[in-house]
Amino acid sequence: MATKIRTPETIEEKVARMTTAPVEKLILKLAVPTIISMLVTAFYNLADTFFVRQLQSDSMVAAVGIVLPLMAIIQAFGFFFGHGSGNYISRALGRGDRNKAETMASAGFYYAIGVGVIIGVFGLLFQKPFATLLGAKTAATSEATISYMRYILIAAPVMMGAIVLNNQLRMQGNAFFAMIGLTTGAVLNIILDPLFIYQKGDALFGGAIVAPFGAGMGIGGAALATAISQGVSFLLLLIGLYKSDNAKVKLKNFTFAPVFLAGIIQGGLPSLARQGLNSVATTCLNHAVGIYITGDALIDATQAALTATSKLMMFLASALIGFGQGFQPVCGFNYGAERYDRVRKAYYFCMKVAVVALVIISTVGIIFAKPVSAAVAGSSKQAAEIAARAFRAQLIVFPVMSWVFLCNMMLQTIGMTFRATIVAMARQGLAFIPCVLLLPLVIRALGGNALNGLIWAQSVADLFAFVIAIPIGIIVLRELKTKWEEKQKALAESPLTLIATEKRN
Repeated sequence: MATKIRTPETIEEKVARMTTAPVEKLILKLAVPTIISMLVTAFYNLADTFFVRQLQSDSMVAAVGIVLPLMAIIQAFGFFFGHGSGNYISRALGRGDRNKAETMASAGFYYAIGVGVIIGVFGLLFQKPFATLLGAKTAATSEATISYMRYILIAAPVMMGAIVLNNQLRMQGNAFFAMIGLTTGAVLNIILDPLFIYQKGDALFGGAIVAPFGAGMGIGGAALATAISQGVSFLLLLIGLYKSDNAKVKLKNFTFAPVFLAGIIQGGLPSLARQGLNSVATTCLNHAVGIYITGDALIDATQAALTATSKLMMFLASALIGFGQGFQPVCGFNYGAERYDRVRKAYYFCMKVAVVALVIISTVGIIFAKPVSAAVAGSSKQAAEIAARAFRAQLIVFPVMSWVFLCNMMLQTIGMTFRATIVAMARQGLAFIPCVLLLPLVIRALGGNALNGLIWAQSVADLFAFVIAIPIGIIVLRELKTKWEEKQKALAESPLTLIATEKRN
């Protein structure tokens, strides 16, 4: 008996599936690979901190956190071009316009590579002042920061290219290829970390294991492992793009035409604002530690603890983001096809699932906060204690982030740039920066410990972000309902509809 070979899905078939199949099944199918991709990617980012912690140095763990703003800058532009081009592509395919989709795919990709080269060259030329700008406060931390960020800067173009390819793939409904590219790179990173970081004879995990071999590069080895794994992910994503039915990236299709740059800005500005402000916010946090905390040891311990907490929350939030990424192509295709009813239905389904999941995750996290945070916090007792308190503080308000994240994704996907940008800026910009700079000052003025202000700053900012996002999301959902009702009314009153009704009668 001959085996039936499944032919690739055409663009027309994909549009029909995305605009007619039950939204719940579509979202869950698309979300599984994106959740896996995000969790694995977040896990290897967490693994970096875990492996560096075995070096028994708070300053080295702190350095990982100090480089986070640089990583956020790279991600900001990667998501700017990736989300901007990807959102445009999904809407274009929903309208049946493949030519514009392919031109946008090339524009988004090559813009990202060019900006990545500029960031890498600039950073390498000014490494020491860059480390100070990012928030390195002690001599030991500054040295570790330079060692770590050097390889990240070299890999910046490839990292940005990988982000763009990943977003273009999943926004066209091919999350499986994106998952393969990201997870392979993440697994490779976890394998390479101990090989590059440690040297033969290093005592690890409290002396339980002695490293049999290794390059002995220390914290620089962690960054090199990340750079290599990102390169592998980039190549696999590029292969996935050409093996699938996606809009292809071709140099001949690249254009400086303002209409495509405007399209990228429309779909990508919220991501640039969110990730860019994330970079500024993390830098402000690093500097706030230096302002309100005294003593090199406590400064390093605090930065190491807050780095660990940030990495843990990024890991937990990655599941929510991955779930939202399963929603985005469904949202984009249906909005492009003017099926506003399906956009609303998909959004409310995602909200129900996300709230329940985050309540469960937060409850478990609060119970086991101490051992979990200690695994990635700095080596000192102070770092472990601060990390546990900060982790619990952020978990308390974590469930409300379901509305903030999903609302931002919906607004961004349907092209409501201004509103999406406001929501994107709310958490790390409009709320967090004032909180992290002023809350410790207020608590100190009231006779408390300024450290508590640093610990609770993100939680207070999350609540403010929720308050900002609620009315914006409700108004847009009502607008979508009105649009759908107006469309149905217009169709019911059209001559063609009346003729068809008469024929049926």
